[in-house]
Amino acid sequence: MSEIGNIEKKTSNRFLNFYEFEAIHRDGRVSPYYVSSRAKDIPELKAVSHQNKPDGVVLYGVYGENKDRVVLIRQYRFPLGDYVYEFPAGLVEPGEDMLAAGIREMYEETGLTFAPVEAGSYSRPFFTTIGMTDESCGTVFGYCSGTPTNSHQEASEEIQVVIADRAECRRILKEENVAIMCAYMLMHFIASDGDPLQFLKG
Repeated sequence: MSEIGNIEKKTSNRFLNFYEFEAIHRDGRVSPYYVSSRAKDIPELKAVSHQNKPDGVVLYGVYGENKDRVVLIRQYRFPLGDYVYEFPAGLVEPGEDMLAAGIREMYEETGLTFAPVEAGSYSRPFFTTIGMTDESCGTVFGYCSGTPTNSHQEASEEIQVVIADRAECRRILKEENVAIMCAYMLMHFIASDGDPLQFLKG
């Protein structure tokens, strides 16, 4: 079985850090393996703590009286040098639970009021891009109300709020840059009948 030897922290940044792992392969070979992480220090790395605490939340927000639209954001992302469609999302702050983080992030990014619903194990944190990071995010499901605005966004954010029906979601999946977590949830939204969150209540 492969295992991890020494770990060296390479950066000291606020939101994301770079670590070099000593990767000991199952055939005995040793090589460096580079990992990006939200962890502030080595003991917080999931490979060390073996605790899957959510780094962030992704927000599946249904909008409208008929529950027939979904709240998306179109955000400029520097790694792409372009805009990409995503669900509203953000980091969980120290001492904050996922529901509180979801309500806060939805308001900050879209100006909307978010009413989370109980989702049980569907909301537990899952890993994002495990070949390069130990980041994990939980999904918070709920209903949105209010008028969209970008007036609560940080100056460093370039986010457009999008309220999309099923036809627009099909177009987005066909034509636009889309984050993979968002893409899968849009496929679910398009395939659902009536309230797309009904599956949580069964």
